[in-house]
Amino acid sequence: MTTFRAPKGTFDLLPPDSAAFLAVREAMARTVRLAGYRYIETPVFEDTGLFKRGVGESTDIVNKEMYTFTSQGGDSLTLRPEGTASVLRAALEANLHKAGQLPVKLFYSGSYFRYEKPQKGRYRHFSQVGAEALGSEDPQVDAELIILAVDAFRGLGLSNVRLLLNSLGDAVCRPVYRAALQEFLRGLDLDDATRARIEINPLRVLDDKRPDVQAQLTGAPMIVDYLCEDCKAFHNEVRELLTDAGVAFEDDPKLVRGLDYYTRTTFEFVHGGLGSQSAVGGGGRYDGLSELLGGPSLPSVGWALGVDRTVLAMEAEGVLEKNPSRVEVFAVPMNDEARRLLFGVVRDLRRLGVSADTVFGGRGLKGAMKAADRSGARYALVAGERDLADNLVQLKDLVSGEQTPVAVDQIISTIKERLS
Repeated sequence: MTTFRAPKGTFDLLPPDSAAFLAVREAMARTVRLAGYRYIETPVFEDTGLFKRGVGESTDIVNKEMYTFTSQGGDSLTLRPEGTASVLRAALEANLHKAGQLPVKLFYSGSYFRYEKPQKGRYRHFSQVGAEALGSEDPQVDAELIILAVDAFRGLGLSNVRLLLNSLGDAVCRPVYRAALQEFLRGLDLDDATRARIEINPLRVLDDKRPDVQAQLTGAPMIVDYLCEDCKAFHNEVRELLTDAGVAFEDDPKLVRGLDYYTRTTFEFVHGGLGSQSAVGGGGRYDGLSELLGGPSLPSVGWALGVDRTVLAMEAEGVLEKNPSRVEVFAVPMNDEARRLLFGVVRDLRRLGVSADTVFGGRGLKGAMKAADRSGARYALVAGERDLADNLVQLKDLVSGEQTPVAVDQIISTIKERLS
């Protein structure tokens, strides 16, 4: 028994549970690929300055949660705590915005890292699938991304995911709101750290989860009352497009999320079955982030969906497959001749896109059939000396128990027909 353990706040993905995580990633990726989003993968660590500038100096992520280290060459590097800054950095570095039609549509899937107090639904190493549309100020792009996320959740069988929606305004109307909010917050009984945040990014105070802070925010000015006409029109169009698509949402004037770069549209997906860590994803528009990173004006919008929490939400709703099948067909050879024959059959089935496996190590019939049952296969191929003498293989339906003799040269076509 090894004395090494997974680091605190992390966990290993092991079969059979890992199948659910893979299915969630694939479902989310499949949804955005249908809309023309293409895959991007960035380094797991970046220049620390990218996140300080992009995510925001006032955020908890930058102040408390980043895994930062100094390389042997003396560079300050940070394990990525989120995906958007890295994706935008990569797109700008490769000049993707100059390569063709805008928006540049990208999606990613990977591991992210934040130093947080470990609890169910909040880990120090977590997995996300994200999508970003770079270079368009069209509210239809915002609506498209939200609808794609909703479709991904629905495709996974989830029915209790709620969409919270807000607008954070832009460079025209937000300064006016910011000043009004600061004036209100300065009159509250807050600790020194929170009072300092009022001067840096007062909107983040609205996101404070402490009950004593939330109790004092009653009557706080809301951004919806300060939106300029352009932001109102933009937000109303997003809302109308979602309604037309049959997507229900709840207006949440306090929704600001935990990142400084958001402008205008901001949204969050929550699920009631997860306790305090109810968010399963979210995102928004970040029209000024490109300039913050030294790039050109590139209005953009995106989201990230949590794989870990989506799996927990599926578990809470009872739609998580507990023991997913490893393969569709399992071969059970009873002698050396059968082993060679069925090894070739399994090989050919795989090449035709049928998942298949076989027993190894010359087990007896009882042990081999137990292995077939554990695999979750629908069909077993059983062959022994008497079968091969008649040029047959037994095809057993592991659900009904029905067993059918099949000619050796008809095995592949028969299985394909049964599975179609």
